[in-house]
Amino acid sequence: MKRRWVIPDIHGCVSTLKMLVESGIQLTKEDSLYFLGDYIDRGHDGKGVIDYIMSLQDNGYDINYLIGNHEYYCMNAYEQDQHRFLFKSSIHKDWERYGAKETLKSFGVKHPRDIDKKYIDWMKNGKYFIELEDFILVHAGMNFNLLNPFEDTMSMLWVRDFKVNTNKIGGKKIIHGHVPVEYSLIQLFIESGGYDFIALDNGVYYQDRKVGFGNLMALELNSMELLAQPNIDY
Repeated sequence: MKRRWVIPDIHGCVSTLKMLVESGIQLTKEDSLYFLGDYIDRGHDGKGVIDYIMSLQDNGYDINYLIGNHEYYCMNAYEQDQHRFLFKSSIHKDWERYGAKETLKSFGVKHPRDIDKKYIDWMKNGKYFIELEDFILVHAGMNFNLLNPFEDTMSMLWVRDFKVNTNKIGGKKIIHGHVPVEYSLIQLFIESGGYDFIALDNGVYYQDRKVGFGNLMALELNSMELLAQPNIDY
């Protein structure tokens, strides 16, 4: 059976990503790999993460990817910055609180408008959600207060607290990232089978801040095998 691997928030940790994909997953061209967004910010090499994923695409691997709220910041800062030469745009200022400086440095630029457009185009081509026959993949979550939660794409990027109504998503389970979750809790989501969601983000960018965090995770959807790659970028 074709393996289906899901990787959540990478946040500029490209060496950790490569180790997970090449040594942990041992990705082949018969596999499908799904990324849940947040490739940039926090860590030191957001550009390197995107370059690596692009190289997988160029080499014929089955790569599917979402955008996260950090890509949303970057894309909008790029657009708003086009006609500003003296002052930063409001979204650029907001973005700086969440890792813009590290990301801009990785691209070798000082202003969002100077990022190579091919990276902005790549982000724009990312999806807000991916619907599989048994799962909904999304960066943050969904707004189940709406009759049709698929209409609210901003919640897919930003929501931090939501209660799943599986009747609105065809009885499928949600897999998401966005908010770091302690490792044993991720295991519980997977092993108990009683949850209608699986939160996968383990805060790969955390540095000796909390026990049970600091790994880049990967989940194989057929077998429910969970891999945890400790951060090797720091």
